[in-house]
Amino acid sequence: MEQTPKQQIAELIKNSHKIFLVTHQGPDGDALGSLLASYLVLKKLGKDVHAVTDNDLSPVFSFLPSFSELQKNFKISRDFVISISTALAKVEKLGYKAREDETALDIFITPKNGSFRAEDVSFTAGGSPYDLIIVLDSPEIERLGAVFEDNAPLFYETPIVNIDHHPANDHFGKINWVDLTATSTAEILVALFESLGGSVNQNLIDEDIATCLLTGIITDTGSFQNQNTTPKSLTVAAQMVAAGARQQEIILHIFKMKPLSTLRLWGKILERVRYENAGNFIWSVAYQKDLADTGATAAEINGVLDEVMKATSQADFALLLTERGTQVHGSLRAIAKTFDMGKLASNFGGGGHPSAAAFDVPISASFQETTAEVVAKITALARPTNMR
Repeated sequence: MEQTPKQQIAELIKNSHKIFLVTHQGPDGDALGSLLASYLVLKKLGKDVHAVTDNDLSPVFSFLPSFSELQKNFKISRDFVISISTALAKVEKLGYKAREDETALDIFITPKNGSFRAEDVSFTAGGSPYDLIIVLDSPEIERLGAVFEDNAPLFYETPIVNIDHHPANDHFGKINWVDLTATSTAEILVALFESLGGSVNQNLIDEDIATCLLTGIITDTGSFQNQNTTPKSLTVAAQMVAAGARQQEIILHIFKMKPLSTLRLWGKILERVRYENAGNFIWSVAYQKDLADTGATAAEINGVLDEVMKATSQADFALLLTERGTQVHGSLRAIAKTFDMGKLASNFGGGGHPSAAAFDVPISASFQETTAEVVAKITALARPTNMR
């Protein structure tokens, strides 16, 4: 009988020693919770594991176990292999010397007899240092950002496991576990960790791991207030609390405590909120300059949509447009249950869920002109016949 994705992934993990964990750029609570939970579980299993993220992380999540062990700005160090044919001459001695100006390294090979020729030498790049890559909560491999862009050969040479819950996932892995019924990637991982624990007769989900997983579930369900909340998500959350998840700590850090830089940043964004009557939605913008002015990081932008902008009852959905280098990043959150944010984002090449979605569009002439074009297009799309 054919194995399920869960069984295939468990088998791959069992047979792998060095594992690379990664999630999408600008990671949210589900991405980070899933990444850190997987990191802690794999370490328990004796694996050599590296957990990597693309960019600056929101300080909101610094309470999570092993948060400080995440690697950022990752660029893999690959071996450079110099091969010498010994068919005609054997090696007597091998040495090297760095030049005084530090511009080169000279390698000396002394044959036992005869001599080496230039054609006896060949050069190759070393293979992948990892046995397995696990990508978490990312619908596309390109969403990994610089981690993928700067290390593309690594992803082509190493088996990839893709674990996600987004409908727009393009199944880029060797093994794809994409569960559209799950509210979060963290929810999916609970079943995987139980399977891995069963194979070694060990309960792998301790208090720290349960806290990471519950963080993912809570953030992706909006603390169980979003329309994607299911009976299963509530059951799994209760299971995590029973396992020792620090639920009050999660609520305190994510919903009740904010750095001063975050409050200043949100103040600027909220001051620009506009109501688009024709499409019945609210929208605002976040400029790159806002980060410098407030001392905030890009990751601190995320919560303003979920915690403030979508709290209004006077609109059907909320839109936040963020300046990101040469692109405009759009984030959508549903307020009325009849609006499908994933469908709306797909018009810009993005995707997501009915309640939350995102997209990126290149900046044309200027950020202001591009945002005006996006708002105009969304206004035209936000009609009862198109969106409901």
